[in-house]
Amino acid sequence: MKRPQPLQPNDKSVILSPAGKIEQRFVENAAIVLEKWGLQVEIAEHALRETGRFAGLAEQRLSDLQKAMDDPDVRLIFCSRGGYGVVHLLDKLNFAEIKKNPKWIVGYSDITALHCALQANGIMSLHAPMAKHFSDEGVEDVAVAYTKDILFGKTVTYRIPVGKNQSLNRTGQISGTLFGGNLAVFCGMLGTQFLKIPKNGILFIEDIGEPPYKVERMMYQLKFAGVFDKIGGLVVGKFTDYEEDSGISFTLSESIRNIVSEYDFPVCFDFPVGHVRENFPMVVGECVSLSVTENEITLTQ
Repeated sequence: MKRPQPLQPNDKSVILSPAGKIEQRFVENAAIVLEKWGLQVEIAEHALRETGRFAGLAEQRLSDLQKAMDDPDVRLIFCSRGGYGVVHLLDKLNFAEIKKNPKWIVGYSDITALHCALQANGIMSLHAPMAKHFSDEGVEDVAVAYTKDILFGKTVTYRIPVGKNQSLNRTGQISGTLFGGNLAVFCGMLGTQFLKIPKNGILFIEDIGEPPYKVERMMYQLKFAGVFDKIGGLVVGKFTDYEEDSGISFTLSESIRNIVSEYDFPVCFDFPVGHVRENFPMVVGECVSLSVTENEITLTQ
């Protein structure tokens, strides 16, 4: 895996919208945060377009992303939002130049598809907050601060105290390649050229607005696809905007734990990653260390 070089003051960054449309103020406010970091910020030509639910036609979104990936002066590609639409671009992207000149690509949610494709091409990327979060929370926000630390080359360790909602954790220690992201988008990549499951890797998952039975079905999809036979650890992030289903007889977390009960890799629940304010950045493709004890979850990247 190739890790992009740490950002430096005055590096060029581009904010673009490869999926859903976004309000202009969020993009402009995010640009202000990046400028406070000392970066030179450019808003891509089509980043603020609106075509139905998308930020422009697929050809326009592709043009912005491909141009930024190919530009040797661009060191950071900051995705404005997720939503839906990255899948329109994947089979048309050319990864040749970014392989030669790796650069940071930041985003989450639907951007999971792009993270998968980058990892399949041997390039690390950053699953992290996007423009609305940067706009609403500002430069002092903990997730924004962690994002800056990672992009500028610092080692980051998350230490998460184990609470009463994490009784389903399975203790253990593992080092492996971090991969995953939004569960629904990730499952949509299974069986394609854009997803490679790293041996003994650490899978992290999160989602929003998915009923528990759909989450359970996706977890079985991962099981039947052999994903759990290959990984060395599972980080279950935040699942939000859903209601527990009494007809299943288990909570969503219990359903996930039951499905992976036959394996022996460490598992932790309620990790701060997902569609929440504490959306801690995760370096997709990096070898990280995960420790799950009775009292604490530690992830070092």
